Amino acid sequence: MTGLRTIEARPFPLAFDRAGTALMIIDMQRDFLEPGGFGELLGNDVSQLRSAIAPTKRVLAASRTAGLLVIHTREGHRLDLTDCPPAKLTRGGVTFIGTQGPMGRILVRGERGHDIIDELAPRPGEPVIDKPGKGAFYATDLELLLRSRAVKTLLVCGVTTEVCVHTTVREANDRGFECVVLEDCVGSYFPEFQRVGIAMFEAQGAIFGWVSDSASAVRALS
Repeated sequence: MTGLRTIEARPFPLAFDRAGTALMIIDMQRDFLEPGGFGELLGNDVSQLRSAIAPTKRVLAASRTAGLLVIHTREGHRLDLTDCPPAKLTRGGVTFIGTQGPMGRILVRGERGHDIIDELAPRPGEPVIDKPGKGAFYATDLELLLRSRAVKTLLVCGVTTEVCVHTTVREANDRGFECVVLEDCVGSYFPEFQRVGIAMFEAQGAIFGWVSDSASAVRALS
């Protein structure tokens, strides 16, 4: 599966080697994408995120066929919430994390809401990174996993664009990884945040990374 490929992207095309590329799917969890979860309890319209599911599913299928390393992440906390600081525990003076919801305790590991949606469920052998923060590198072994597989390039999907996706891409950029954010495979509850968040990735000659889309990724992997 080695050999250089090129993906059409902004602000310019990026050459990558499939052997050194991973697909990262960030936090496509029920608590963020389905009614009754954390996202909706915060007052958000979860349908804003669901448009990212179908294109992400196509990229996931192409990545598996191409033999890429596929990594999934989930944001959530220990049963006793000892890894959830007070600054995160409440929003607007109201506590949500750890309280009981329709899909179990909200953003708690092992609960139904914490798990990844059925459409993008991990296959056996695909690493799942459980993270207590917004960035996938914080308090996890993600960097060790990527270095051990000699990964250089990350194709990035997931939610939300301005929070966990942005934080993870910035962390990856500081560690020397090349990130290609697939625009139709990431989503925000707020259309304006989506627009500005995407623009920030590619600004100033790819200051944080490149922006592409699912169709371009599938072509580059085929």
